[in-house]
Amino acid sequence: MKIISALSTEIGELKHPVVTGYQIGLILFQLYSEKKFKGQLLTNIRKNSPNYDDYSRYTKELISFGLLNSDLVSHNEVFGVLSQSSPSAEEIACCIDPFVYVSHLSAMEYHGLTDRFPKMLFLTAPKQINWTQLAQKKMEKDLGEDLPTYLATGLPKLKRLLEKKISKKTINIHSSVTYSPGAYLNIKGQSLRVSSIGRTFFDMLHNPSLCGGIYHVLDVYRENAKRYLRLIVDEVDRHGSAIDKVRAGYVLNERLGLSEPCIEKWRENVQRGGSRKLVADEPYKPVFSERWCLSINIEESAE
Repeated sequence: MKIISALSTEIGELKHPVVTGYQIGLILFQLYSEKKFKGQLLTNIRKNSPNYDDYSRYTKELISFGLLNSDLVSHNEVFGVLSQSSPSAEEIACCIDPFVYVSHLSAMEYHGLTDRFPKMLFLTAPKQINWTQLAQKKMEKDLGEDLPTYLATGLPKLKRLLEKKISKKTINIHSSVTYSPGAYLNIKGQSLRVSSIGRTFFDMLHNPSLCGGIYHVLDVYRENAKRYLRLIVDEVDRHGSAIDKVRAGYVLNERLGLSEPCIEKWRENVQRGGSRKLVADEPYKPVFSERWCLSINIEESAE
């Protein structure tokens, strides 16, 4: 069996609409190591591991055969898989970077929480140092004791490849210190990761500017928070800072009249005499919630 046939079959079996150079390099490395595929011997393999020239030659062949598309994005280590259906910008982003997920206004759209259609694609990713650590761990998991050999071949490593635009959508990446796999859902049957309902509501008050602005956020809370109250409260209680809990407590309890034992407990986080604000990046206003010791620095008439 020719190695190009095995390589194309393996790429197809990933069922991803997009593959990266690292994924192709990993498959190629494993084929050279095993020298067989699905019980059939691979022909014309005279060494134990490929090098970058081999990788380059095979990817060019796959492109020439019409199996891969190199025009999907401008980066030369990202390829569309032509046997798969046309992917969305969200799916492309999640294929290119294994650690990002759709968030903020884009997640609100996915969950049906907004009637807005964002021109930007909002993503959340780990901080650079954490991304590098996650990439190292993934490569160690993928390759085990063969990792040093793989790195020595010059084959593509797992690295950040996302660009500023995908499918005419501008990419807005929020690097989160609270990034965790528990914050998102893996969508069945798609190469897609989206922030959970609870995390999406958490993000609305944590970063309203990325969610359509505070007035849109308050509208979404008014229309939907009661239905998702348990999920919102659990997310804020587990991952929110003191000010996150105060803001959520004010909106849920004082503005919407919703109550939960956890919300009452959040009142332990109030800070009398302080200068806490409902919206962190808006100017302070001398209009207060006495119960939550919070400056309500919005124009109520603008809602």
